[in-house]
Amino acid sequence: MGKIKGQRIKLLYLADIFKKYTDEEHPLNASELIEKLEDMGIPVERKAIYGDISLLCEYGLDIIKTRVPKPGFYLASRDFEVPEIYLLADAVQAADFISHKKSRELIKKLEGMLSENEAGEISRRVYIDNRAKCENEEIFYSIDAASRAISDSKKLSFKYCKRSLKNGKMETSEKQMKVSPYALVWADDHYYLICNYEKYDNLMHLRLDRMKKAVISDDAARDFREVSEYKTGFDVADYASKAFSMFGGEQGSITLRCENDKLEQVIDRFGDKISIRESDDKSFLFEAKALISEGLVNWIMQFGDSISVVKPESLREAIKEKCEKIYANYK
Repeated sequence: MGKIKGQRIKLLYLADIFKKYTDEEHPLNASELIEKLEDMGIPVERKAIYGDISLLCEYGLDIIKTRVPKPGFYLASRDFEVPEIYLLADAVQAADFISHKKSRELIKKLEGMLSENEAGEISRRVYIDNRAKCENEEIFYSIDAASRAISDSKKLSFKYCKRSLKNGKMETSEKQMKVSPYALVWADDHYYLICNYEKYDNLMHLRLDRMKKAVISDDAARDFREVSEYKTGFDVADYASKAFSMFGGEQGSITLRCENDKLEQVIDRFGDKISIRESDDKSFLFEAKALISEGLVNWIMQFGDSISVVKPESLREAIKEKCEKIYANYK
């Protein structure tokens, strides 16, 4: 590298050195900074390094001079703080819809936003190889295509995969679909596309990890107001809160009787704006809107006799039927 060229990009390399090698516990002094620059083929005079640091500070880098744990300089703040990177890394490793390969790639990129010492801590605390992960490497292409289709109000075509048992063996079938996409939502450890299948007049949600060959169509998407209750804007949070475990179903009003100590679980599921009234000294009643689905049945049944359905009758019957089937398995 020529001397002139090296001097032109010296500040960029110096900024990279601060990002990669320094943090509050690992400052570098002028001699160490010069040594690292020279290892990159960029000679620099000692008196010039202080001026370079001042220019980086003027540009916006938060470089601090310190005397502990040793005299030197370090980068004090970054785009993401260490706890934020840990949070994102944990989210990546916990997301079942992200493959092992892509999880490692994403966590490696997150590590690159920390100093090498801080990044090493992520490697020691994040484990992904023993988790059941998605094997569909196309999911990020599907997410991109779905996002652009939503933005451009276009339909989305793809092959939707479904697994089933045939003659005791698991088989995967593919179905070609074209939908009008409205929103993406992460729920119950899966990533879903909320959409309208062109053959019906309602909303449905499909897992993106089961999509392949997603292509944006030239056809205009159907207006969500034609197939949903939403008339001014598509309310993703409202839809997700009603779609228990992302099972489809007909929307309706429900009334549940709950023991008082289940209030937190009810609020976690339905939010704190639900209508609650006292039933007796030990329980309360509340009303909410929800999709009457298997997901709702399963949610209620996990609480045993602590939560019971007052109405609608169809939901009461669904729970009775589920209980009878479970009982029959243990006769």
